[in-house]
Amino acid sequence: MNFEDAARFGTYISKNYSKDIFRLLNNYRDISASEAASRLSMHIQTVQDFLEAMADLGILSKKEVTERKRPYFRYTLEKQKIAFEINLLEELGNSGDTSLEQSKIREKRNAGVRFSMARSGQYFSNLAIWVGKGRERSEKKINLTTAQGKFLYNLPFPDGEHLSLEEIRVKAGVEPEHMPEIKDLVEDLIQYKVIEVIG
Repeated sequence: MNFEDAARFGTYISKNYSKDIFRLLNNYRDISASEAASRLSMHIQTVQDFLEAMADLGILSKKEVTERKRPYFRYTLEKQKIAFEINLLEELGNSGDTSLEQSKIREKRNAGVRFSMARSGQYFSNLAIWVGKGRERSEKKINLTTAQGKFLYNLPFPDGEHLSLEEIRVKAGVEPEHMPEIKDLVEDLIQYKVIEVIG
């Protein structure tokens, strides 16, 4: 199950009425939204939305029937057990886009960023930037991991030579396994116009 489907399932299964609806589905060969709603004294649209979501996720099947020339759906429970897993590496990991890794970066001139040194020195512990415009402008503070702090401490100045992420990583003495968190931060700081990128 992908992350979006799992989130949708979680939203519906957490409703206080979900167990009651599943109990009906388990006891009836098939049931309509109006029948379930009347049995549970619920609004029909609430039940309909729940049944449709479960059908979309493959937990229920639905069949269109006609009664007095009016079509409607009847729902049948397809799964007695619901089990799913999310592969976080596939869902949330690096998409394989290496364009940033092949580019070169440096701090953007007049970025309006404030770096704070860690107590031990030699790396930053957090940074603060201004986001928004006019009266909606607010300060955003980002706490940094040690690896991110070391990386940004070695980020070229606005008048310095652009360097690749790998060149900065080596200069900062950061281990390669920390690159995903560094790339994640760099992508954000590019969006916030703190870092400029070429190539």
